Amino acid sequence: MDTNEKIQEQLQGNTVILYMKGTPDFPQCGFSAQTVAALRACDTEFAHVNILEDPDLREGLKAHSNWPTFPQLYVSGELVGGCDITLEMFHSGELKKLLDKATG
Repeated sequence: MDTNEKIQEQLQGNTVILYMKGTPDFPQCGFSAQTVAALRACDTEFAHVNILEDPDLREGLKAHSNWPTFPQLYVSGELVGGCDITLEMFHSGELKKLLDKATG
């Protein structure tokens, strides 16, 4: 399976997935930690992928999303954005609405 197929499989298999540095319990950067905190505050189940463990996936995601930084949050297969956008949506209440709608 090539990197693009792997990304597609992950996106199709998880309603909410966060590509991040580290894990939710042990984030490896502040931006990933803040994004995890926002998702947890919304009481949402989410999958995660530690992009530090797979350099090919890390580079493939940058090309797939046309987004150069991490974390990257996807909901229903669509890129929501990185930390700044996620936090902005969290503070406005949009993130909770989006997640509730997606996870039904």
